[in-house]
Amino acid sequence: MTGRLEGKVAIITGGTSGIGRGTVDLFLKEGAKVVAGDLQDHKGEAMERELGKNFSYCRANVSVEADVKNLVDHTVNKFGRLDVLFNNAGFGGVGGELHEIDMNGFDETVGVLLKGVVLGYKYATPHMRKQKSGSIISTASVAGLQAGFGPLVYSACKAAVHHFSRCAALQLAPDFVRSNAICPGGIATSIFGAGLGLGTQVADQLAEVMKEHLAKIQPTPRSGVPNDIAETALFLASDASTFVTGQTIAVDGGLTAGPMATLGRRIDFQKVIGDFLAALPDDQKKPA
Repeated sequence: MTGRLEGKVAIITGGTSGIGRGTVDLFLKEGAKVVAGDLQDHKGEAMERELGKNFSYCRANVSVEADVKNLVDHTVNKFGRLDVLFNNAGFGGVGGELHEIDMNGFDETVGVLLKGVVLGYKYATPHMRKQKSGSIISTASVAGLQAGFGPLVYSACKAAVHHFSRCAALQLAPDFVRSNAICPGGIATSIFGAGLGLGTQVADQLAEVMKEHLAKIQPTPRSGVPNDIAETALFLASDASTFVTGQTIAVDGGLTAGPMATLGRRIDFQKVIGDFLAALPDDQKKPA
């Protein structure tokens, strides 16, 4: 079946790579007009040349209010309406033990992972409420459902996204605007390498390495891939889910269904990434 988003207009933040890029491609295939908001101008401009008239790129830092407002305005001005917002932009954020957390890094992490979501709702919902339809989808994480799946601040922000989307659903439901979250599990994307400042090609190589190891830590014996999340976003964006709101869907191969550590499947990802970096030529270890 194709054309499930025929006539719909969607914004996808973080839309030039990983889960975002996979969702852009799937939404276009299903008939939507799509705007990707991101900071990777070279990728966004290349996508405009590749994907044609139903796609547009708009530079946007989701933690900056003016950028998010401009992203929504750009979309409505170009395509005439807004039916779907996929709050997907993200990164690993600040790390370290409790006593080591850098507060500038904390502010940046909260700005992207939580403030960016709130701003998306703020500027998308007036258009959706006016037309009495719409779907807002936010990328949360299994790290926001259970402890131990991500850095502390990242995990707290993702828990907040999950709960914010549920609370927002109650406000929006009378106007037939839906609000849901997706919690990815172990998805092999370039986010791991991008967080280390690696170039695109090297980050993609690390994603392939992570794919092998992620397959070992969840009941379904394969890594997640961007299309797993894109297909779930498609369902939530389409009219197949018009009675689904206030929900969080874990797309994790069963990772949150039980304690995998008891099965001897805990992976030391710091060691995996360290070994990968150690094997790289020095010139490929430099930030892009």
